[in-house]
Amino acid sequence: MNAAAVPEASHPTSELASGPVASKKGQILAWASWDWGSAAFNAVMTTFVFTVYLTSNAFGGEDAASAALGAALAVAGLAIALLAPVTGQRSDAGGRRKLWLGVNTAATAVLTALCFFVFPQPEFLLLGVCLIALGNVFFEFAGVNYNAMLAQISTPKNIGKVSGFGWAMGYLGGIVALLLVLQLFVQPSFDWFGSSTEESLNIRLVAVFSALWFFIFALPVMFAVPEVSVKKDTASLGFLASYRLLLRRIGAIYRTSPHTIYFLLSSAIFRDGLAAVFTFGGVIAAGTFGFELKDVIFFAIFGNVVAAVGAIIGGFLDDKIGPKAVIVLSLVGLLISGTFILVLGNGDYVFLGNDWPGSSTFWVFGLLLCLFVGPAQSSSRAYLARLAPAGESGELFGLYATTGRAVSFLAPTLFTLCITIASPLVAEGEAQRWGILGIMVVLLAGLLVILPVKPPAKVEIAVVPER
Repeated sequence: MNAAAVPEASHPTSELASGPVASKKGQILAWASWDWGSAAFNAVMTTFVFTVYLTSNAFGGEDAASAALGAALAVAGLAIALLAPVTGQRSDAGGRRKLWLGVNTAATAVLTALCFFVFPQPEFLLLGVCLIALGNVFFEFAGVNYNAMLAQISTPKNIGKVSGFGWAMGYLGGIVALLLVLQLFVQPSFDWFGSSTEESLNIRLVAVFSALWFFIFALPVMFAVPEVSVKKDTASLGFLASYRLLLRRIGAIYRTSPHTIYFLLSSAIFRDGLAAVFTFGGVIAAGTFGFELKDVIFFAIFGNVVAAVGAIIGGFLDDKIGPKAVIVLSLVGLLISGTFILVLGNGDYVFLGNDWPGSSTFWVFGLLLCLFVGPAQSSSRAYLARLAPAGESGELFGLYATTGRAVSFLAPTLFTLCITIASPLVAEGEAQRWGILGIMVVLLAGLLVILPVKPPAKVEIAVVPER
């Protein structure tokens, strides 16, 4: 379908193709610094430290607390699906992409800091899971504008490497943040007031540390990457009018570039599974495999190293063989690794004449999970950035967030459902292990639905109406 078939359509040129001829290293470093800082929320708060604390026995039991966390994250996903659709569109049109990145990042940092007030008592569980859930909402809104910037700082020849570098910086930032958390709070190298374990002060101070870490490292992108220009035709649209325009544009994208829609839908499913791997990874390590908090953090450090290597390798492969191939290979690797964790569990085995304890199962196959998650995430972002029409990256990544979070209840719900079903059938404390099955079902579904989707090199750029 040509441009004339869509009223008031723009010329089908991608924002990436109309972007800079060459990338600026300073802008790439500043942009990736946000990923580095965001690790404090992703790795420390939602994966390896605070959610492990939140799902401990202090809050009423591991199984019950894990189910509550999963339910809160499911509600957060639904909220994002309702509120995020026009976030990117309005930031594109109003020339406020960078502004809203800053506002939503600051909101995430504030909610993270408020986790300091989650004391280790069952009555504070609701506060804790609500703060984490709300933090996820604003973090996702910030991510819409952050991801849209990818086309501003990269070229068609290096977009895979730039996206992979951003993810790698996030993982490496997670390592540094976790090491500092370990040395200052969990296993302090010296005595200071933050090392006190009374009422879990040390863990609650981790929330304050994480908020500051994220906020500080998010600042460079606010100065190095320029703001997008205002689109006069759509800058004055009201909130409801923005939704009406969004619906017209979704229809136009489907008619002129249907595989863009197919990718949005298929990636929504597997990205929910990827998010669940990180969200519940630390929880499973502690609850199913008996890792103490310090062991969880040590695993997280090694896991982030492996994930960073995977993201960098995946970025180079992305520019060579394309993002779809990288995504498919990564999902297959995730399913194989997850199957071994589910089947072997925390049992002790003998392998080639050597003892194989349950902790070895999680170390080996958990690290393999880390290796494959990064490339899938990075190439998914790079895939969509290649297809964004000129001046529309924010809106398309808004749809990316919306479709992703519209189904973000899937993995948490299936994780919770599998635990609930298993609870009366297995010994106390063993039910959490079966939550892994729910995550794997989502990953398998994502793999199956992306197979028919064309790679971006064979997909036409969408033609969208201006109003």
